[in-house]
Amino acid sequence: MSRRTGAFAVWGEVALPATLTVADLRRDWAQHRAEVVFDCATAGPQRHAFEGPLLRDVVAATHPGFDPARRKERSRFLLSVTGGDGHHALLSWAEIDSDFGAAPVLLATRMDGEWLDGPGTQLVVPSDRCGARYVSGVTGVWIGAFRAPRSPEAGVTHASGRA
Repeated sequence: MSRRTGAFAVWGEVALPATLTVADLRRDWAQHRAEVVFDCATAGPQRHAFEGPLLRDVVAATHPGFDPARRKERSRFLLSVTGGDGHHALLSWAEIDSDFGAAPVLLATRMDGEWLDGPGTQLVVPSDRCGARYVSGVTGVWIGAFRAPRSPEAGVTHASGRA
């Protein structure tokens, strides 16, 4: 099956997995604007203007596997965003949830006045000082609950040498 140009999947612990395009993002969600400056390790400060829907609104439409009324449950969920070049970034749901961090993270449909239909949507994290979590040509957004590792069993030797 071939991937539609600029299409990306929203999947994981969601009731309604979706495949979306930049055109879908423009048509189905309110567009927000972010003028950003981030420090790129290879090219220095970068200034851009992005437009697109909020990541939280797009993912919420897929009905993530948490009860929206339970804050502690929502705070366990993570999002992994992957780009066509293999770059990926991790965010927490609490970071973007309006009851917690309310970060206005975008799935950009436009950059500096140019539509992103060809290259695909871009993850934009306006609060980041560096551009490491900006993901170009998004191919997937996965959402799921973090499952904490099991605590060490009783009897494990501690640094003090005692069990």
